[in-house]
Amino acid sequence: MVGAQTNRLNIVRLTTGDEAFETSFATLMEHNEATDAQLNRDVLDILTQVREQGDRAVLNYTRRFDERPALTIENLEISAQQMSSALTQITTEQREALTVAATRIRNYHEHQTQQSWQFEEADGTVLGQRINALQRVGIYVPGGKASYPSTVLMNAIPARVAGVEEIIMTVPAPGDSINPLVLAAAELVGVNRVFTVGGAQAIAALCYGTETIPSVDKIVGPGNRYVAAAKKAVFGQVGLDMVAGPSEILVISDAGTNPEWIAMDLFSQAEHDEEAQAILISPDGEFLDQVLRCMEALLPTMERQAIIRAAMERRGALIKVSDMDEAVALANRIAPEHLQLAVDEPATLLADVRHAGAVFLGRHTPEALGDYCAGSNHVLPTSTTARFSSPLGVYDFQKRTSVIACSPAGAATLAKTASVLARSESLTAHARSAEYRLQE
Repeated sequence: MVGAQTNRLNIVRLTTGDEAFETSFATLMEHNEATDAQLNRDVLDILTQVREQGDRAVLNYTRRFDERPALTIENLEISAQQMSSALTQITTEQREALTVAATRIRNYHEHQTQQSWQFEEADGTVLGQRINALQRVGIYVPGGKASYPSTVLMNAIPARVAGVEEIIMTVPAPGDSINPLVLAAAELVGVNRVFTVGGAQAIAALCYGTETIPSVDKIVGPGNRYVAAAKKAVFGQVGLDMVAGPSEILVISDAGTNPEWIAMDLFSQAEHDEEAQAILISPDGEFLDQVLRCMEALLPTMERQAIIRAAMERRGALIKVSDMDEAVALANRIAPEHLQLAVDEPATLLADVRHAGAVFLGRHTPEALGDYCAGSNHVLPTSTTARFSSPLGVYDFQKRTSVIACSPAGAATLAKTASVLARSESLTAHARSAEYRLQE
């Protein structure tokens, strides 16, 4: 363990056998993202203004919120020259890292591609399914407190693998500053156009379109609560990936893992923001104590220690269980975004995992590798939505169309069934439409 204990962390400690466990666990899992009525009103006003005023509203909001008073529509879009030069502005090491990550992410997602199919029945009727890529998608990349070239890779690459024709990216550039790594990543993976606009106004522009920013079929990518509220408001007018909540990590570990490793694994998600959740489950109480001591020693060394402390004390927990079976059962109740199984035989636990966005197997597979370069997507369901949702992937950028072609004999057979069912629903036109095919 590095250093000596310097900071006490007030982290929730739970034991499954305690009488008050269920009540305390329910409190821990409550994440009441309270509806901010004023925020929603502000977001709806922004959406309305952008829908009605287009570029003028986008420009006004961007000047105001991103402190860019001299911004004009002409320099809202990153030029092709700026995009290509971004790759030369970063270091060789950074360029190689982006290239390695992009290659691995592309290789992984190429296994997700879907194919059209059809089959012919004995009477000549053909049934099938056509797979088509979305034509134009929008990627929102955060650029406020931090910027994320990894977000560009994780969102744009599966879209490209899916066959999307045009990728539009929006990224805020507060104070006219933008991370060249973000632009380099966009250039590397073939993003078509990049606009330096963020917040709810970016979501509105991507949804409705303006004179300069084209509307898209689907919007993907994370953002702050204004972005999340805007995405919720425009859903149905445009497709969405998901409305993600704060980042989450759940680690199940026995006493065989270096406690410093686990402490840093928990920090890796806690450093995202104060509402992130990091939980450790173990059947070994002494190991939980060791990890806590490591966290307290490591915290002063962290650049984002204030954020980590707030997250760990607000929503973090150390939970003692009776055995690994109970640990996995609890993990399924939590349905975490990220689940690490830091044990000798993780595959034996994986067999019983039902609900998790991504599972990281073994002591040498920290979640951080998945965030950047393992190859799987880091856009994952949060807030227990892993119970019914999946990671972002190629399938999110493709749509399925049913194909039906009836032969005369097939139509006559199906028409009898359709007629009976339609008349039972009092939909006479349906019935007669089918019955006409009986007259030949």
